[in-house]
Parts: sequence; C-alpha cells; structure tokens
Amino acid sequence: MADDVTRKIIEIIAEQAVLEPDQVSLDSTLDDLGIDSLGLVEAVFAIEEAFDISIPFNANDPGDSEFDISNVRSIVEAVKGLIAEKQS
Repeated sequence: MADDVTRKIIEIIAEQAVLEPDQVSLDSTLDDLGIDSLGLVEAVFAIEEAFDISIPFNANDPGDSEFDISNVRSIVEAVKGLIAEKQS
C-alpha cells in the first residue's frame, strides 16, 4: 500500500496527465503519461504547495536540476528527501 506522500504525488501527477491515479505507476515517466513541460511546472507547484516545500527545479533547464524527474518513483523519493530535510 502506498504511503500518504506517494499517494498525494500520484494524485497530483494524474491530475496533470488527465488520468485516474490508478493509471499512474511509480515506473511511469512523465513522457509515458503525456505530461509536457507546462504540466511538469504545474505539477511541481502543486507538490510544493501540498507539502509546503521548495523544490530545487529549473523549469528552463529540467536536466540541470538536482530534482530527479526521470519517473514517478524518483519524484516521490526526491520529495520525501525534501520533507525529511525540512523536518530536521
């Protein structure tokens, strides 16, 4: 069973992809889900708002970011890391 953080991120990503959350797997890439750069930026903002964190993400150059967006699992792990940093 997915934890709350994972579930919420999947909901946000599914909303951007106009899919149901059960259609989004941890191994899905944003390309697989049809999320373009604008959808990615909107998802990043929604995740920041949902978890009250700041994501080190460069929308102009996503590849030059410390935030791994290669698939849903990497996004979840990165967000969990940011949440842990914030709590320490």
